[in-house]
Amino acid sequence: MSFKVGNVSWREWVGFGAGLLAAGTLFLPWTTLSAASTEIESALRSLPADDVVRDAWKSDFFAWCPPILLLLTGLVVVLFGQVRKARVSGLPALWLVAAAGNLLLMVAGWYAIGWQFGSEERALFEAGGIAVAPSYGRYLALVCTIVSLAAAILDARAAREEYRAPKKKVPLKDS
Repeated sequence: MSFKVGNVSWREWVGFGAGLLAAGTLFLPWTTLSAASTEIESALRSLPADDVVRDAWKSDFFAWCPPILLLLTGLVVVLFGQVRKARVSGLPALWLVAAAGNLLLMVAGWYAIGWQFGSEERALFEAGGIAVAPSYGRYLALVCTIVSLAAAILDARAAREEYRAPKKKVPLKDS
């Protein structure tokens, strides 16, 4: 196998770029605590930043796993996308399944955002009117996942067209 950068399709580059950008979001804020009350909000500002704003590494499995999965998927697609045997064997479909699974993990993480805190902390947050909210790192990773999924769909369609078996021509009978 000889790797040539020029042979990588634009769809594969988009998938890899989405994975790289998603990996970069691991270090951005993913979860923030906020409150409607100004008194509680000022108390939150007085706390250490790590207690109020969390990056993906300090959040939960549903925060750090999807960007890593997206990066690994993009890397595999770029490295093996030129290998005809890999493409015919289902690499575009594998990419599609990985991107869709990644989207499901992101959605599950959105619903489980509060579970990164213990039950006592969640009870305290509820009593104090403190909300656990997603931050811009989570939004950016979601956009990267959607872009990778769209590129995977386009790549699977292109592969289907590219490797479709030619139809046999049936001669017409003269009547």
